[in-house]
Amino acid sequence: MRTKLSHFKFDLPEELIAQYPSQERDQSRLMVVDRKTGKIEHKIFKDVLEYFDDGDSLIFNNTKVFPARMYGNKEKTGAKIEVFLLRELNADARLWDVLVDPARKIRVGNKLYFMDEKGNEILVAEVVDNTTSRGRTIRFFFDGTDEQFRDALKLLGSMPLPKYITRNSEELDEERYQTVYAKEVGAVAAPTAGLHFSKELMKRLEIKGTNLAEVTLHVGLGTFRSIDVEDLSKHKMDAEFYSIPQVAADIVNKSKEMNKRVCAVGTTSMRTIESSVSATGLLKPTEGWTNLFIYPPYDFSIANSMITNFHLPKTSLIIMVAAFGGFELIMEAYNEAVKEKYRFFSYGDAMLII
Repeated sequence: MRTKLSHFKFDLPEELIAQYPSQERDQSRLMVVDRKTGKIEHKIFKDVLEYFDDGDSLIFNNTKVFPARMYGNKEKTGAKIEVFLLRELNADARLWDVLVDPARKIRVGNKLYFMDEKGNEILVAEVVDNTTSRGRTIRFFFDGTDEQFRDALKLLGSMPLPKYITRNSEELDEERYQTVYAKEVGAVAAPTAGLHFSKELMKRLEIKGTNLAEVTLHVGLGTFRSIDVEDLSKHKMDAEFYSIPQVAADIVNKSKEMNKRVCAVGTTSMRTIESSVSATGLLKPTEGWTNLFIYPPYDFSIANSMITNFHLPKTSLIIMVAAFGGFELIMEAYNEAVKEKYRFFSYGDAMLII
């Protein structure tokens, strides 16, 4: 039984961490892993068309990333402070949970000033609480409307690329670190398996009769937080908001009842659907908060296939993928990916597990 963190360690050369996306969304590489036969094939992402037919369903997470990384200056000293917006706690009071860096300089009562590129003051915030070692609750002071406040955050913020992308955010990231079907604003990280889908590819899937179901899970940093315990049963995930509309449940359940292929596009879609299963094993429409952590052994109820990127060693993401695909097969596939120089992480290549 693979319930130890150390089982999910593997050697990953740094040069395989993708710093930029592929030139075209659907032109990244695709590894296809067959759970029944153990066969591993190498394709191009747009070849996913070959694996889906009339009546099958794909489940997409339609969350939209907001520009969550901001830089402010501390009162008096003027020290530059990174403020990473996590989630809005109270819209009326403009209270937010954030991460600050360097955290040792930021205490309750400190004020932070946010300027535009010309040095004009746009927002002021006060630290009102400590939540974790780097976490703070801050209150923004702003006299305008909610819409004007959102515009100010958008002006000051940048696309929150993960830390392992070592370059600064660029103009291309505004488009490419967002899925083509992103709608519901609220994520601080992209559901990266979906980044491979172009509008043309989605249209071709629909023409084949494949159903596209949309759910929402606002990806928080907890998805990427390191696991600090060897015994996986003791790891606690941060809660993330999710929503499954009736129309999505109907699409998925119809495919299930017809014994068709149901594919979760990404680990966040998988966590969403596994968080709301009826007593009869069908998908239930609902909304709420989930802190579900999926690790082996786990009985999956909804999806019988999965699209995912290649993930970091010893993370909740590779652990979930191993629970779905089978530990030995997935670790073999990862070794193959390193050997064949697949690109890893958010802007990397993809895997289809069938």
